[in-house]
Amino acid sequence: MNRRERLGIFPGRPRFAGGFYSAAMHIRVAVIGGGSWGTTVAHLAAHNAPTTLWARREDTCEEINSLHTNSRYLSGYELHPSLRADPDLHSVVANADVIVMGVPSHSYRETLEQVAGHIRAWVPVVSLTKGLEQGTRARMSEIAHQVLPGHPAAVLTGPNLAKEILAGDAAASVVATHDPVVADHLQRIFNTQLFRVYTNPDVIGCELGGAFKNVIAIAAGMADGLGAGDNTKAAVITRGLNELSRLGEAMGGKAVTFAGLAGMGDLIATCMSPQSRNRHVGEQLGRGRTIEEVISEMRMVAEGVKTSPVVLQLAEELGIEMPISTEVRAVCHEGATATDAYRGLLRQDGSRLEHHALKF
Repeated sequence: MNRRERLGIFPGRPRFAGGFYSAAMHIRVAVIGGGSWGTTVAHLAAHNAPTTLWARREDTCEEINSLHTNSRYLSGYELHPSLRADPDLHSVVANADVIVMGVPSHSYRETLEQVAGHIRAWVPVVSLTKGLEQGTRARMSEIAHQVLPGHPAAVLTGPNLAKEILAGDAAASVVATHDPVVADHLQRIFNTQLFRVYTNPDVIGCELGGAFKNVIAIAAGMADGLGAGDNTKAAVITRGLNELSRLGEAMGGKAVTFAGLAGMGDLIATCMSPQSRNRHVGEQLGRGRTIEEVISEMRMVAEGVKTSPVVLQLAEELGIEMPISTEVRAVCHEGATATDAYRGLLRQDGSRLEHHALKF
């Protein structure tokens, strides 16, 4: 039995078709989670393989199947016509050759435990989640190894804004896994003409880059909400990259990863785009609203809010100073204001950067 047969996935001999291996067409993909990014990744996979999306809401599944839209999260965007949706978790998981997890970090373990009751042996589990588990501080691939030992674990991450991808804008991403055979096939599943997927064996670095950048994006959003200039925001993003890189390397990630798509690329997109949930949270905080008010109005999770205390716990244990993340935690969890976080950086009218040393 060869390696591919032992894994129990990717049957058949690859054949070229239109520049991609048609072997992907033999693989059945299941995406768990009908939010904006889970739906978008399901849309991408449907270009190359039979793909089914699991969503809790029956009306969402009916809409995807009949209208090829998900108006709850992606209003105005059309999905691939072959994408199917099903609210029955057993039906979706039992026949899948690849499981893609598109659920928030706080429900990742619970959802994966439900998946475990239906999944076949050796089926890879791909995480789309950019966060760390509360309490355990585990990465999503670590949770996968705990809940589903023996299943290859992978991560799909990068500067990927769902609506831009659905609009047809070019984008790039990284699939990270320790197994090069699995990486090769996952790359082919998600690759499309305008969505370029690269591979990276640094799972730790790719996961940590995706989790840590959400915290920095809240700080960047606060700069926007306070009316700070581009100088200020550039300083926050640059120093934020330094913070996440130092902590990420201390935890086992590779420096080159944080300089690439999963690090700097994802950080820039999340800090700059109006579509970024974490930047939006920061912007609203900068306008004087409370974290409770902001979160109560959001349908989707801003992972940086929950991740900021975890990041600081890790940094303190490893003796790494993270002043930007410290200020984000203070605003999100300790009653501080965005103005407090940016004191010394803004003029009294809150409009421009002073010639003072950066507090960060």
